[in-house]
Amino acid sequence: MYALPPAPIPEVPLESKVAFLRHPGSFAEPTFRVESIETHMSWVFLTKSFAYKLKKPVRYEQLDFTTIEARHYYCAEEVRLNRRLSDDIYLGVVALTLGAHGHLALGGNDAVLDWLVKMRRLPRRHMLDDAIRHGSVSAGDMQRVAGQLAGLYRTCTPLATDPLQYCARLHGRLDDTMRRLGKLAYHLPPLWLARIDKAQRAALRQQCAVLEARAAAGMLVEGHGDLRPEHICLMPLAMIDCLEFSRELRTVDPIDELAFLALECERLGAGGLGAHLLRAYGDLSGDRPPPALVHFYQSYRAGIRAAIAISHLDEEKFRYSPEWSRRANGYLRLAEQHVARCR
Repeated sequence: MYALPPAPIPEVPLESKVAFLRHPGSFAEPTFRVESIETHMSWVFLTKSFAYKLKKPVRYEQLDFTTIEARHYYCAEEVRLNRRLSDDIYLGVVALTLGAHGHLALGGNDAVLDWLVKMRRLPRRHMLDDAIRHGSVSAGDMQRVAGQLAGLYRTCTPLATDPLQYCARLHGRLDDTMRRLGKLAYHLPPLWLARIDKAQRAALRQQCAVLEARAAAGMLVEGHGDLRPEHICLMPLAMIDCLEFSRELRTVDPIDELAFLALECERLGAGGLGAHLLRAYGDLSGDRPPPALVHFYQSYRAGIRAAIAISHLDEEKFRYSPEWSRRANGYLRLAEQHVARCR
């Protein structure tokens, strides 16, 4: 006798998964309310004590989450990479399953529909962005952040990077950023973009020798990749949401990553904290690059963040909000200010 082939797992739309995960009764731990947060790439569900992240089945230029196998792999990568900077915050990967009676469940031995990252919920009031807004961040807090990052970079295996290719990669990212910002539908002033672009390219030419020397010395490492204040908790000290989907994008010069975090602190009105972070890191690591290099990295990063912000207008649900144009313009002003300080 021939065994019957297993019945195919039915397709369950993302909307049904989200509806299930929004319900407090879907979780094993007692919770009276579930907060849900949607991003470009995922849905996050916050219970009383935990956070669950469901990756969307999306494809963008640098990531592809369209298969369950890819989502499983990148959930596991997210846990592995973030544990470097967050101790016991990341608890593991949990299956979303479908039982014989068509009921969804978290865990169990039924057919797996999807995967989620499970982590401990961090206190909102202790996230760096929130703490900056409330004026509760001290120089000592930034010293601890610098120490945590210095420890990571010190233990990372240096990544062999061809110095010329490193400068070429930065040139390519400037090209890509200006291409994205220049879409006519965004209505960003073309002369302003051209002025920033010209100044950034001049600054990159001036810094190429320093950049090549840093790459040749093995200073590039597999870092965080998206180090922003909203990804840093001060108590307990933890850094989350490492960029898991692209090793290339998280391969960074530590000064690039720290300059980006300092830039984001400045955007929130706390430029002094960013400057303290950079000084503290220099004291801990002995790495004190020329100020012009730091300002180039900050201008370069501000351009990238402007392009990310304005790209929200490509989605119908964000198109009529003034927030994304306002944010993109703010980043472009920072890009212009910092590139001017490269001279």
